[in-house]
Amino acid sequence: MKKIFFVIGLSFLLYFSSAQEYIITSHGVSSDSSKLNTVAIQKVIDKAEANGGGTIVIPKGVFLTGALFFKPKTRLLLQEGAILKGSDDIVNYPLIPSRMEGRSIYYYAALINAYHVDSFSITGPGTIDGNGLKFWEYFWFYRDSVRQTGRAATNLEVHRPRLLFIWGCNNVALRNVKLRNSGFWTTHLYQCNNVLIESCDIRSPFKPVKAPSTDGIDIDVCRNVTVRKCFISVNDDAVCIKGGKGPDAHLRRENGIVEDILIEDCDFGESHGTLTLGSESIHARNIVMRNCRMDHGTSVLRLKMRPDTYQIYENIRIENITGKCGTIISMAPWTQFFDMGASTEKPFAIVRNIVFTNIDVQCNSLGSMQGNPADTVTNITFKNIKASTENASLKTGYKEILFENVLVNGQPFSLK
Repeated sequence: MKKIFFVIGLSFLLYFSSAQEYIITSHGVSSDSSKLNTVAIQKVIDKAEANGGGTIVIPKGVFLTGALFFKPKTRLLLQEGAILKGSDDIVNYPLIPSRMEGRSIYYYAALINAYHVDSFSITGPGTIDGNGLKFWEYFWFYRDSVRQTGRAATNLEVHRPRLLFIWGCNNVALRNVKLRNSGFWTTHLYQCNNVLIESCDIRSPFKPVKAPSTDGIDIDVCRNVTVRKCFISVNDDAVCIKGGKGPDAHLRRENGIVEDILIEDCDFGESHGTLTLGSESIHARNIVMRNCRMDHGTSVLRLKMRPDTYQIYENIRIENITGKCGTIISMAPWTQFFDMGASTEKPFAIVRNIVFTNIDVQCNSLGSMQGNPADTVTNITFKNIKASTENASLKTGYKEILFENVLVNGQPFSLK
């Protein structure tokens, strides 16, 4: 497998070291936690840009706001005890050109938006809270109401904001910040290069109300992304690789490859999948997840195989994994919102060069590997695996799977 080297330069982290700080309460922002501060905070961001850039500082307290748009040479700092709290009224998130579910569409702005802001950063230790309960409750109400008519509701029919949307930015850093309760996806990176997400705590609840589609980190047409020393537990995929969907997705300029991704030294709680490729992905390669701890009932690696999209998943390495999980691998057809349109294409997927090594877990089973009929799966290796499970099986029909020093319940394992 091709070696991957991740280099995040210090220059962009130090870029703002001498930049002016703008403490929002010193620039007309109310400390009344019930007052909507969108306009006042945006004026501070705009003022910082006009003066050549600076750090927008959120001090201790709760500050209610709608969508904020960061500008070139601005960044965000949340001090200890600071909570930037999202409005729970969609009217405070404008409908603008955006990117959702593998397509370029008009959609609602996120709480924090950065478009083409190179060297953008968000630093804690404070909190960005999406205040998503109202959005979650309406989602479930709407879904159940539509189901009674015999139709399945799509995610986009219930209008709700993401927490962070970072688009077309190079040299991005998210460090030591708490990301909570997003109305929709939590962190969405699109067309970004050289991103460091470090020591962040990303959560959304499973109860008393499930927080639907609150993916922890969505990596969409990006290169060179490092996720390090984070805790992630959300009611959808923890880290999800995206890039486009549909029979012509691989031909569209707005879509593309995701490559050179490193996930290391992280802790994962419950989610729908620790590292997921799909449900909108056309090409993902050179991905490493290592030195991570699991405490959940889902899969370590989840591959969603869309029958309406050409897909390539290659050069993936999962190593030094410990803890408790549902399965080591889950690979299955993914038909949610299947749509061939008028296309006569016959999409297929290629999955190759995946290595699992040095894994010691308690699990429900090793997992399953089953794509669509035209998919090809080759060069899958399980090496130095110790698994404790009541279901000592790996369900698959694929032949090019190598087992080397794989022990299940203390016994050598092979496909039957």
